[in-house]
Amino acid sequence: MSAVPVKQAPGGAKPQLVAARKDASMEKQKEMLAGHFKALASAKESGRKVAYTFVPGNLTELLTSFDFLPVYPEINALQSGMRQKSADYIREAERMGHNEDVCTYVKCDIGMLTQGNVGPTGEKLPAPDLLLLSYTGCFTFLKWFELLRNEYECEIAMLHVPYLADGKPTPEMRQYVADQLRREVIPKMEKVTGKKLDLDQLAAKLARSAKAEEDLVWVLESAKKKPSPIDAYFGSVYYVGPIFTAFRGSDACADYYRELRTEVEGRLERGEGPVTPDGSLAKEKHRLVVDGPPNWTHFRDFWRIFHDENAVFVASTYTKVGGLYDRGFRHGSDADPLLSLADYCLGCYTNLSLPARTDLLVDYVKEYGATGFLFNSIKSCNSFSAGQLVMLREVERRTGIPGAFIETDLVDPRYYGHANVKNRIESYLQMLDQRSHA
Repeated sequence: MSAVPVKQAPGGAKPQLVAARKDASMEKQKEMLAGHFKALASAKESGRKVAYTFVPGNLTELLTSFDFLPVYPEINALQSGMRQKSADYIREAERMGHNEDVCTYVKCDIGMLTQGNVGPTGEKLPAPDLLLLSYTGCFTFLKWFELLRNEYECEIAMLHVPYLADGKPTPEMRQYVADQLRREVIPKMEKVTGKKLDLDQLAAKLARSAKAEEDLVWVLESAKKKPSPIDAYFGSVYYVGPIFTAFRGSDACADYYRELRTEVEGRLERGEGPVTPDGSLAKEKHRLVVDGPPNWTHFRDFWRIFHDENAVFVASTYTKVGGLYDRGFRHGSDADPLLSLADYCLGCYTNLSLPARTDLLVDYVKEYGATGFLFNSIKSCNSFSAGQLVMLREVERRTGIPGAFIETDLVDPRYYGHANVKNRIESYLQMLDQRSHA
């Protein structure tokens, strides 16, 4: 997050700036991601192969077993949004003919590509040697993948993941995904890299993933304590960065989550609330559950609305798009590494049916002692916004707690009205106050 003005300096000088406050784990994951982008910038010189893929259901352990460097287009888009670069990229994509209603992640990525494919850290991203789509619930990924295919001459691999209409995978679904890995995806990786898959190496990476996932779940579930030592929405988008992207299965990832757990344990012992850009949340007044991604172009302003009202998010669904670890899944839990990867792909939040998503939200409200819940409906993201009003009414019915509904967007600043969002949230929290007093 960038620095923001806090007050006007005397004599008409420029406003003084204050940097957003971050805890040690936030700074560490920032350094990890910066190092990854630096490796990408020199990939061709170092002889590393590059694979473009997506976060939900990603096959990071399999990719790194072949020494691929992964690129995640939606991560590039959200980072561009946080750095106030996405608006220009989106306008460029719309000038090319992409409709206003198209996912703004897609338009941001395409606009960035046409303007030199310079990544969010200012370093040029390499062209892919492999396009790997592990389709998990979001139809837009298919169309996005087609656009990338038209831009690059490289190998293509697609992993189709069945949608969990009934909320749970069947043995046939698991085998179907594992067979695709064995017959379609792995042979493409072997062709591009000239290497054969070492199943023992893959199994070792999955075991390291499981260690990291265990510590991450402990951190997420620490929000059940009062006061919560973490913000499970705004803060947790930092926490899940390494495990959702290029580091899962590595020693660096396991080390990060061990250190994160130690950091949160310290806050618990001291009775501290979560770290926010404006300092620690000193007094916890509202405990909220949220569905939907945050707005990235106004991330700090969006967070401050809740900080100023002493509201903390104790659980969120967005931080489960890269894995529902808190519902019990761990990589390597099956003796067959490919079946373990299949279980992971099938179980991501974006692949759940609306009834299953509703069940999860109801469970979160009850398990985390939430006093309210919020749906952030993303204008250009059908994967999240479809059915949210129906879900909201059902969660209200089953918990007896009224919910809130706001509308923003991912990385298009034209669809974030701060005053309107702030008024709706403040009105909702005031209503919760009145209910609690009554």
